[in-house]
Amino acid sequence: MKKSWKCIAKVGKTSLIMSLVGEEFPDVVPLRAEEITIPADVTPEKVPTHIVDYSGKLLFANVVCVVYDVTQEETIDKVLPLIPIILVGNKSDLRSGSSMETILPIMNQFSEIETCVECSAKNLKNISELFYYAQKAVLHPTAPLYDPEDKQLKPQCVRALSRIFSISDQDNDRILSDAELNYFQKSCFGNPLAPQALEDVKTVVWKNTSDGVQDNGLTLNGFLFLNTLFIQRGRHETTWTILRKFGYDDTLELTDDYLYPQLRVPVGCTTELNHLGYQFLQRLFEKYDEDKDSALSPAELRNLFGVFPYMPWSESVYSSVHTTEETYISQRGYLCQWTLSAYLDIHRCLEYLGYLGYPILMEQDSQTSAVTVTREKAVDLEKGQTQRSVFLCKVIGPRGTGKTAFLQAFLGRSFVVRGQLYYTLEEVDVETEFLKAADAACDVACLMYDVSDPDSFNYCASIYKQHYMDRGVPCVVVGSKIDLPEVKQHHGMTPAEFCYKHRLPAPLRFSTVHTQSNTHIYTKLAWAAMYPYVHSPSHRLPHTLTDTQSELVNFRDNPCSALVCPPKKLVLLIYTVYNLHQVYGTLFPPQ
Repeated sequence: MKKSWKCIAKVGKTSLIMSLVGEEFPDVVPLRAEEITIPADVTPEKVPTHIVDYSGKLLFANVVCVVYDVTQEETIDKVLPLIPIILVGNKSDLRSGSSMETILPIMNQFSEIETCVECSAKNLKNISELFYYAQKAVLHPTAPLYDPEDKQLKPQCVRALSRIFSISDQDNDRILSDAELNYFQKSCFGNPLAPQALEDVKTVVWKNTSDGVQDNGLTLNGFLFLNTLFIQRGRHETTWTILRKFGYDDTLELTDDYLYPQLRVPVGCTTELNHLGYQFLQRLFEKYDEDKDSALSPAELRNLFGVFPYMPWSESVYSSVHTTEETYISQRGYLCQWTLSAYLDIHRCLEYLGYLGYPILMEQDSQTSAVTVTREKAVDLEKGQTQRSVFLCKVIGPRGTGKTAFLQAFLGRSFVVRGQLYYTLEEVDVETEFLKAADAACDVACLMYDVSDPDSFNYCASIYKQHYMDRGVPCVVVGSKIDLPEVKQHHGMTPAEFCYKHRLPAPLRFSTVHTQSNTHIYTKLAWAAMYPYVHSPSHRLPHTLTDTQSELVNFRDNPCSALVCPPKKLVLLIYTVYNLHQVYGTLFPPQ
């Protein structure tokens, strides 16, 4: 931190610096003091301070101490820089009274003035305090927080503190209870308040506000009043400690370091929410599910995202996720949407978790603790097993094949395989018989053709040969619109012959009319995602795979969640048969 001194000659600024350094008044005062740096370990705020004895045109400084002679009012400089200022009245030992009557109008005129200190270089009066206030003006400035003319918090400060209050209100009753206040106190300052101190705080708020205390708890207005009181009493550092703990910088914006913590994701790896991430999101759901119907209404969802500067989920989410009969977002659909966010755009997901206060409420250094980075897919294929729980399936086929209907058909259905999965289906239109490598990249490919269109299968065969035949990516061929008359495909061989030749599973048949017959398609895709070597011609089935591991079960009592995310993506949750009660109890407590 750089500190400058600006004044008219012979007001004692050099003497102040010499008295600070030597801890005594110098017998000989030079015309100008050398630049000095005070180490961090000897300053109250634990930051190094660089002091420059300066009288000319100011070039740069974090804070300026404008020195004047209290015995000569004409030495007060009326032209002040637009950075934090400490007015320093020196030579107080030569005056019996105070110069504050003269200074107050100047302080009211310039909002940059943080405070005024009268001191004496000769008898060392308020020398240390002067430097404390100078450091404080930089580290804990008043200007972003408080309007001295209106005597109230500035709107940006109110918004930041309102978000902090909302995050700290863990039961969403619009009141900070004693337990919530102590959790907040411990998070920000390291220690909870003693019971009597807590009562004293509420008493002060109760005496000075009409609605600051309610049901023996602190309301938002009471919380804002307390911070206003801190600032008015010169305890800016208290409010700044709170703001910085919750991620705010000096402009009262959330910092990039807070919203976007570094997370390295190597090529071939993916990102998934782990148990901490799901635990936090589950708590959040329960907090804002005010009617306890295991679903979020539009109003409840808006309240949940009230700590955001924008609405992260658009209205289209209600037509994209699994919802209740009232078209409210179900608990499972809610978690699936978060799973999709973590998988497709982890940095945006970390930003969302930051706005919601994940590091504070989960007592973690950053949001990255909510995420697991999986190992490379190539390692999974080599070992014949995977540690991942989120998979991507590309549903590829010509426009009009019925891919959108295929995705929508699985909303609300339940499928259980060995292992807990989130399964993402993404629709890819094929305009020609060529496809970009990025559009083809996936964990399992669902190649879809229209049985009523004789040219439809040509696309599937071409895409398979281009991208999947030698890549180790499992493929499942699906014929759609089987309720229509089936025609002979113009390809050189039938779809069944093509699959047999390339060691693929026999083509499956999909219908939007006979929906109950579609279950086997999804289980086949899920199986291919979990055990890619089974459906990939370039990999053999490991000898360790048992009959029990290959068992697929349709679990109807607890339907899985599904998400169709704009433009055309679907996520389904698949429960595990093994130890099902534990998984169900962790993610979705029985109603």
